Amino acid sequence: MKYLISGGGTGGHIFPAVSIANALREIDPSCEILFVGALGRMEMERVPQAGYPIVGLPVKGFDRSRPWKNFRVVIDLLRSMCQARKIVRDFRPDVGIGVGGYASGAAMKVAAKMGVPILLQEQNGFAGVTNKLLKDDAKKICVAYEGMERFFPKEKIILTGNPMRQNLTAGTKEEALKYFNKEFGVNLTADKKTLLIIGGSLGARTINQSIIAHLNELIKSGIQVIWQTGKNYYSDCKAALGILPHETVICTDFVSQMPLAYALADLVISRAGASSISELCLLGKPAILVPSPNVAEDHQTHNAMALVNKNAAVLVKDSDAQNNLIATALQLIKDDQQLLNLHTNILTLALPDSARIIAEEVIKLAQKQE
Repeated sequence: MKYLISGGGTGGHIFPAVSIANALREIDPSCEILFVGALGRMEMERVPQAGYPIVGLPVKGFDRSRPWKNFRVVIDLLRSMCQARKIVRDFRPDVGIGVGGYASGAAMKVAAKMGVPILLQEQNGFAGVTNKLLKDDAKKICVAYEGMERFFPKEKIILTGNPMRQNLTAGTKEEALKYFNKEFGVNLTADKKTLLIIGGSLGARTINQSIIAHLNELIKSGIQVIWQTGKNYYSDCKAALGILPHETVICTDFVSQMPLAYALADLVISRAGASSISELCLLGKPAILVPSPNVAEDHQTHNAMALVNKNAAVLVKDSDAQNNLIATALQLIKDDQQLLNLHTNILTLALPDSARIIAEEVIKLAQKQE
């Protein structure tokens, strides 16, 4: 069997796509998988690192704030669709899998027109533009939240949850302490609470600015901190930490051992991207969510509210973060009963084995074509 997987732009699209590919390969080691991404975007680097071939299209998203620049975007879209046609014709996939993002629109639209059955995977509680445009072409639509019939035909929807990074639950607190102390030259201990701060694969300006503004309070509080800044903000954050005593604070642009970071964390501060929320649910981690205001249709607020409405997470608005985020975190991390309540409630929202369930649906579609 041959599978064409398309989408990307951020880790929130890439991690689920790679997880689906891994699940397909686990079920059928002889299958062939080809990714289609957008040139210059994160997937062109991350997908080959995961062991899969990828072809890039010159597609870009529409500039909603500067519509006069969209003439070039339309030209690139037409070029991308021509290239996608050649990719589909040469690769001849049995099924196309769209996970959202610019490239997914061009590749899946062309594949559907050429008779390839399409499965979509929607990560968010508010459907993305690309998947909404492709809903009539899709045979099945895998979703992570209830109530998605607002966006898609009910008969096509399968509630699967979001596929996540492999081995997320691997690692113990003892292994985590050993790794982080050796890797970063710090002195983290098992008897202190640990706050994990993650801003998504690209980082989060507001979260980082909030940490910088209250670094002294964090250090004096006696808690331990693992602070993933993102590549774009690392130098500023590292400079702010500077000469402050920080043997219990790790500041890094990217945490490569996320299973160990999660194993150590008593509380997580995070954006409300779909992949992050799914990981938090699976692991039962108490969390403060700071939805990004810079995303389409404000979908991160929709994602966060699905948890907040079930008392499974705490929400701090991006506009309030600089004043309230650290104070909220310091109060919550010392409240063992509230941490336990959040842990218990968020665990009930977990949907495990998502990648395998989606892979099985993909294979069913392929077998119908035989």
